[in-house]
Amino acid sequence: MPGEILFSQDAGIATLSLSNPDKLNAVDAGMWRGLQARMTVINADPDVRCVVLRGAGDKAFAAGGDIEEFLTVRATVDDALHYHEGLVAAALDAIRACPVPTVALIQGACVGGGLEIAGCCDLRIAGESSRFGAPINKLGFSMYPGEMAGLLGLVGPAVLLEILLEGRILGAREALAKGLLTRVVDDEEVERETLATVGRIVKGAPLVARWHKQWVHRLMDGRPLSADEKRAAFDFLATDDYREGLDAFLGKRSPVFKGR
Repeated sequence: MPGEILFSQDAGIATLSLSNPDKLNAVDAGMWRGLQARMTVINADPDVRCVVLRGAGDKAFAAGGDIEEFLTVRATVDDALHYHEGLVAAALDAIRACPVPTVALIQGACVGGGLEIAGCCDLRIAGESSRFGAPINKLGFSMYPGEMAGLLGLVGPAVLLEILLEGRILGAREALAKGLLTRVVDDEEVERETLATVGRIVKGAPLVARWHKQWVHRLMDGRPLSADEKRAAFDFLATDDYREGLDAFLGKRSPVFKGR
């Protein structure tokens, strides 16, 4: 049976689950399409304040792409370009373009395409027994350049080349040390820690979260800020949430932010 992208939304938190239970949540072509479509809708929804990406169940985040379908979806160069650029890279770009914080909840295998998805998220929280890598050198194909961007930006060329050239599977602690992960917790604590992390995010001012992502991405391109951009960095001064935050601080109470 083909896999699917499960979706739920509650209190400003959107959750996407990669579901292909017979194949450790390996991501097939339909799932890449569904992931891009869901993220596109989420990215345009002003009510979403945080996105959680995870694998269905607790056995795997995603054990790569669905290798069995490669004989058909990548039969020619044109087919391969459509699959990797039009489906995979497009889905990853949609995750990277998300204006609100994205958190990967990782249990079990996070390999190949699964690692690419997690690498596009802002935060990655994993269990002790989770494992990571991209052993595609053993399958005779290379990672498409458009899919490398998230991992290259995350860990840099040396670590990415180590992962790709050796094809070795890393444990969670080594993945953390190499910068692939934000946090590693006991397996039974992954969901609780992820929910706590999301809770801290959504308690903050939602416009501020969007601005922090915007400015981090902008600063990464290396160009100096223009005078207009420097002024725009203080757009928060005109927001109700800024006034609410100061009033709550001075009044020694918890702020109630409304995103305006």
